[in-house]
Formats: sequence, structure tokens, C-alpha cells
Amino acid sequence: MCDDFTAEAEEANLARRGLNRREFSALGASIALAGCAAGLGPKSAGSDVQEKMVSITTDDGVADAFFVHPAKGAHAGVIMWPDIAGLRETKKIMARRLAAEGYAVLCVNPYYRGGPAPTFESFSDYRTAEGQAKVAPLRAALTPDAITRDARAYVAFLRGDPAVDGKRGIGSHGYCMGGPFAVRAVAAEPVHVRAAASLHGAGLVSDAPDSPHRLIARTRAGFLFAIARNDDARQPDQKSELQKAAAAANRPAEVEVYPADHGWCVPDSPSWDPDAADRAWQRMLALYETL
Repeated sequence: MCDDFTAEAEEANLARRGLNRREFSALGASIALAGCAAGLGPKSAGSDVQEKMVSITTDDGVADAFFVHPAKGAHAGVIMWPDIAGLRETKKIMARRLAAEGYAVLCVNPYYRGGPAPTFESFSDYRTAEGQAKVAPLRAALTPDAITRDARAYVAFLRGDPAVDGKRGIGSHGYCMGGPFAVRAVAAEPVHVRAAASLHGAGLVSDAPDSPHRLIARTRAGFLFAIARNDDARQPDQKSELQKAAAAANRPAEVEVYPADHGWCVPDSPSWDPDAADRAWQRMLALYETL
């Protein structure tokens, strides 16, 4: 998971980008802005989208989220679950890019129980001792039951918005801790959520009765599991357990270990790898074409 990075792994990934830890922290969110902008293709750069912050009533309170969609028409809805650093400018940029591909994207604040986003301005803010202390109680509140309740509220929001085509399925994808949340969403709303992508997700396979991999059988969805190489090294049986669970449930699933470290899809992460990130992005788009 993001808080399991070793100092050596961080230093190696930053060195690949020509940075040291101090420079990375000083640059903060500007790394994400430059990185995401560089990754936008002509279609994304030229597309007309509308965006706003929205408030969604859940069983536990009022969640804030970033909602962005094409300016015209109704489109497949997508729930986007951020990584451990939460909803911030990096994630808004990534959501805009997906909206420009023709989706109505709801990027949620997983920490809304503790206050509105942003909890952190950038990933480097989370990586401080103060940041990790701040996030601990917020993460503790994200129990499987809490995520299930939240997912149902987010699906209801999307299905009630005119920018969303209610005849199409909803997608759900998440990064890091958001990976298992994406799976819990399809299990919570199997009729409506029909695709889930976990991008360097954590905690997908465990002995718990409600482990995300055990929920695949409750779904009607297709899956993408993009696994980081260092996560695979720590839990080498994860990929085979995901494959077995999908096969037993007769659900289509793409399971692949990428030649990149945990966090590689997110531009303000020290492990960001633009080439591997683009490949995972394209595979996610292929999955969402089934909605």
C-alpha cells in the first residue's frame, strides 16, 4: 500500500525522474499538473467538459465529490476512488481526462467524514509524519460496510443526474486503497455497476469472509486488476487468487503485473511511470467500452 513504500524504493523511483525526496516534496502538486498535462492527448485537450463540486447525502453524512462530464449529451457514469492522499488537484485532472473520453466521472472524497477535500494538497503532503498521522483515523472509518453504503449513494447520484445515461452500466475504478473500494461498489450495486478496475490496488485478497476477491461472485461486472510489481513480490499469490475467483464466478477479468511500482498511475506519486500509466489507462478505457 502507499504507506508501505520503503525509503529505498522511493529514492530509486525519484532518481529515475531526476529528483530527490526534498525536491519532490518542494514541487508537490506542480509535479502532477505538469505530468498530467503532458499526458493529455489531442482529444482530451480539445474536449468540452463541464465540472463542479457536488454534495451527496449518504447514510453517514454529506459527501463532497468532483463531478465532470461532457458538456452535451448523456454518458456512462463512472465512480473514481482516489488513492490514500484523497481527492486533490491531481485526481481532478485525471477525472477531466476521463470525462474528455466521453464519461460522466464522479471523483469522490473518501474522507468526507472528517471534512471536505482536499485532505492533502498533494501526495508529498501525505508522505510527511504529520500527514500519515492525520490520515490514520480517516482511513479507519473506511470499513467495508461504510464503503458499501457510500457506493450505493454514489450510484444513486449518478443515476439521477441528466448527464448520465441510465440505460448504460456504471464503471468503478480505484487507486491504491481505492482498488478494493471499486470492487465493493460492483458488489453493492451489481445491477448498475458493470465494470471495475483496480490500479495498484491494495488489500484485494485476504482471509476475511468479505475479502474483495470473494465478492466477485456477487457481481455482473468485468474486471481489470493492474498489479504493481512490488505488490506482487510481497503477495505473489494475489494474481492467481483473483484469476481463480473470476473464473469460478464466470466473470471476465484481466489480471496483469505491470513493470512498475505501487503508485505508478498517479503523477504526483514518487513511483509515477508515464509509460506504464498510459498502458493501464488504455486497458481501463477498453474495459469501460463494455458499459
